Amino acid sequence: MAQDESTTDDGAATGVTGVTCAGGASAAGAPTASAPAGDTGGSLPPVPQELNDLRALKALAQPRRQQMLQHLTVHGPATSATLARALGLNTGATSYHLRELARYGFVEETPGSGHGRERWWRLVPGDRRFPPRSRQSAETRLVMDELNHHAYAADLELFERLQQETGGAEAGEWADAFPYSRGTMRLTVPELREFFEEYIALLNRYKRSDADTPPGARTVLTRFLAFPTPAPASAPDEAAADNRKETETS
Repeated sequence: MAQDESTTDDGAATGVTGVTCAGGASAAGAPTASAPAGDTGGSLPPVPQELNDLRALKALAQPRRQQMLQHLTVHGPATSATLARALGLNTGATSYHLRELARYGFVEETPGSGHGRERWWRLVPGDRRFPPRSRQSAETRLVMDELNHHAYAADLELFERLQQETGGAEAGEWADAFPYSRGTMRLTVPELREFFEEYIALLNRYKRSDADTPPGARTVLTRFLAFPTPAPASAPDEAAADNRKETETS
């Protein structure tokens, strides 16, 4: 079913640790699974959970919270003070955002290495999916569009920064670890759904606990985006027929 070519810059599979949130069957493209860095979940894959609560989606779409979730994904558990320093905020703001994210199950407190009353936070693992676009209300679609806009922009900014940081010899073998693929396939909607579920299963294959992670491993961010090509304004045969009619009547 594959058409055209798919390119991967080094042709190698890379160990996978997931991202912070998920998209659903038609949430601005295709869904994405979540599994935070250092996830110690069992061998069974997480049960998909649909995020259909508009309040939870609004909590997730807030730009500062997106930044905080990305930081927890890349760097692991952190305190509100750590997040404040990293993002240029005050601890009051980060503490508030963490409480809001915890209210809807995106983060949770975790034992840390701090002292006294210092509170550490981590991502909550899971396979979270947005409701299909056909079942989204007009307000939900606006929230989803805002969420995806910020998420895609943040991903691109991080990707470009990492490319610049791995330009020197000190990056070692990780300087070449930027596999990517751009390809096309001819699929039906059920086949595309099946393709996505196989992708999620592949992510889960590489998920492992901290104890099972070998030395030298790093958190690797993965992103999946699939969408049909825009439908043509009119089929070639129809366009030719329209041209003939205009010529005959002119």
